[in-house]
Amino acid sequence: MPTTPESLARENIDAQLAACGWVVQDRARMNLYAGRGIAVREFPLQTGFADYLLFVDRKAVGVIEAKAEGVTLSGVAEQAGQYSIGLPANIPHVTLPLPFLYESTGVETYFRDERDPQPRSRRVFTFHRPETLAYWLDLSPGGVGADGIRPMGGAAPGEGRTPGGAAPTLRKRFQNYPPLNTSGLWDAQIEAINNLEASLASDKPRALIQMATGSGKTFTAVSFIYRMLKFGKARRVLFLVDRANLGRQTLKEFQAYTTPDDGRKFTELYNVQFLQGNAIDPVNRVVVTTIQRLFSMLKGEEAFDAENEEGSLFDLGGALDTEKPKEVRYNPKIPLETFDIIVTDECHRSIYNLWRQVLEYFDAHLIGLTATPSKQTFGFFNQNLVMEYSRPRAVADGVNVDGEVYRIRTQIGTSGAKVEAGFWVGKREKLTRRERWEQLDEDLTYDANQLDREVVSEGQIRTVIRTYRDRLAGEIFPGRTEVPKTLIFAKDDSHAEDIVRIVREEFGKGDAFCQKITYRSSGTPPETLIANFRNSYYPRVAVTVDMIATGTDIKPLEALLFMRQVRSRVLFEQMLGRGTRVINPNDLQAVTPDARVKDRFVIVDAVGIVEQEKIDTQTLERKRSQSLRQLLEAVALGVQDDDTLSSLAGRLVKLDRKLTEADRNRIQATGAELSPGEIAQGILTALEPDSATEAESTFDISQYEAQLEQARQGLAGRLAQ
Repeated sequence: MPTTPESLARENIDAQLAACGWVVQDRARMNLYAGRGIAVREFPLQTGFADYLLFVDRKAVGVIEAKAEGVTLSGVAEQAGQYSIGLPANIPHVTLPLPFLYESTGVETYFRDERDPQPRSRRVFTFHRPETLAYWLDLSPGGVGADGIRPMGGAAPGEGRTPGGAAPTLRKRFQNYPPLNTSGLWDAQIEAINNLEASLASDKPRALIQMATGSGKTFTAVSFIYRMLKFGKARRVLFLVDRANLGRQTLKEFQAYTTPDDGRKFTELYNVQFLQGNAIDPVNRVVVTTIQRLFSMLKGEEAFDAENEEGSLFDLGGALDTEKPKEVRYNPKIPLETFDIIVTDECHRSIYNLWRQVLEYFDAHLIGLTATPSKQTFGFFNQNLVMEYSRPRAVADGVNVDGEVYRIRTQIGTSGAKVEAGFWVGKREKLTRRERWEQLDEDLTYDANQLDREVVSEGQIRTVIRTYRDRLAGEIFPGRTEVPKTLIFAKDDSHAEDIVRIVREEFGKGDAFCQKITYRSSGTPPETLIANFRNSYYPRVAVTVDMIATGTDIKPLEALLFMRQVRSRVLFEQMLGRGTRVINPNDLQAVTPDARVKDRFVIVDAVGIVEQEKIDTQTLERKRSQSLRQLLEAVALGVQDDDTLSSLAGRLVKLDRKLTEADRNRIQATGAELSPGEIAQGILTALEPDSATEAESTFDISQYEAQLEQARQGLAGRLAQ
């Protein structure tokens, strides 16, 4: 008998069903006792022949409409829907219409659950297992499966049932959350969680949260995951990171989280597992792992070398773009319904090219967390940006500290070394949200003759380090005697070695003073070095290439010294994020005794990176030479240029950080309605190029730029009064 496209599709579907635990039978030889899930071919119905009628525990639960490969499936859902209501009365079934409908070509498969509030077909990697459909219908004895966890996507017996006896689906439960308990949450975190939950309630399969580094993305994620487990009854959540160090950091966040309504720790209520082997403990409700290990598990590998999890995929993003995407095949030990929710931390472009199939293997909602999204990130999450929280906003809110740029220029010639150093102020180009998204991940272009020329030779390295040493106490951190915690970015491991040696020599200190923290660090493990850098007096200076460039939380860090170029604006923004984190003054003084408060960090640029046209350091300080009194007088006299307003906002934020309770009471006694920090927030709202709410509501959006400027001037003028 010749092979036709239709018969080939049936063969592929049969094989997939068998792999997913279904027993495939012909109608003439139907035996519903042959297994828990039976798929019967060509089953006669009152409305035609179903290509496959699905039985679970001897009750009809759904149908599969099969089509030849290449046939578009958008119009097939209606045909499957007709079959779902045509079941003969004598056939045992769970409910009519049958709830689970599939359309498949054997290459492409769509699924919908008719019990959802707005049933909508979604693409799935393959078919769900019979026990999963039983869980969703709450047919399992006692409501608990063999893995000891209540139904995937379903409620426990008697819990949340509708009058008709059917358990509400996951998507239905997403619509019935109680109000958010906001205790312990910052305003931006509250906004992110509420917006995400509104997106889930609308059944949007993907959502992106962009929050500035240091603004508590992981804490936000733990908070909404807790609500997903408690109120959404999600079965299991996957938290993906791109390197093991971030996985360990994430596990600590879960362990430290105190639930706002219960008062117990998260891990007292739900099991959380950070994978260090290639097996998922079935009792866990949250699984933290790297995407590299997850891919290894899907391939069926028994073990995975932990060394492969230490390097950051973010840093390799450009190189990984040239590799072929990872191909994923169905693994019965890890079915596509293993997770209801997948959270991807530190989203970056390599994930959505090289690792895309790993994410799309699971039938799960996808939630991205990032401080620095790329165009690929935005596209992968269907442009569903539920939260956008910039670093200037975080500075105004007191969540981040502002950065200042100190530029060191060196030139080595026949006459010796020439050094120019001082604080540098760049001009920020105002961009609309649309333009920013278009440019986010563009690489920066440099003249090949300029790359790293200032700090390649030992003499140049020594000049930069000596200049930094000499300018620390008098100019960069006036009045300080301790060397602030400083992170130096080197171009490679050999470069880092030279820098470490020269730093020790120029500062006249021992080995403990300056340490190299890279993937090639020998002796003390990098994890211990990072912990020492974060929590102990030594080291004062750390030299890295990429290991601490992204994700790693080192709050006492006050200076970033760039001795390498960075081609990616996204990576550069991530690097700056290492310095933005706020810290309690007592914690800061525990490692840097002469520091009073961390109200800024300094970007020491020895390679000219901040002068590149596309780089935006987002530094608020524009007029260092003017005092706060002079800035206030200028604004009161009607000066409203961006540099003046931005500088005033930055000064007010710093002032707000230093105010004591007595200071605040004195300010309030003068009749002032707003605190310095609140005034700064208002100024930055006026300066934000995409804060166009006022302009959009007042003017014709077709003349956006002119109207936005009018709205900005109006708001700035009111704040100046």
